[in-house]
Amino acid sequence: MDKKRQQYRCAICGYIYDPENGGRIGSIPAGTAFEDLPDEWTCPICGSDKSQFKPTISRPMYQPPK
Repeated sequence: MDKKRQQYRCAICGYIYDPENGGRIGSIPAGTAFEDLPDEWTCPICGSDKSQFKPTISRPMYQPPK
């Protein structure tokens, strides 16, 4: 997956940071990769720091057999 589009999940509360949406809470513009967030950025739900976030595992969408 493209690093700029990788989603990250907070291990504490489950909040998912999606770079396509940015951070609606905290005024992070859409298109901001997780790696580009400021070091002092914290989870908008529980306040955990960036070290508590792990990349989500992308799974291919189910497609019925043809």
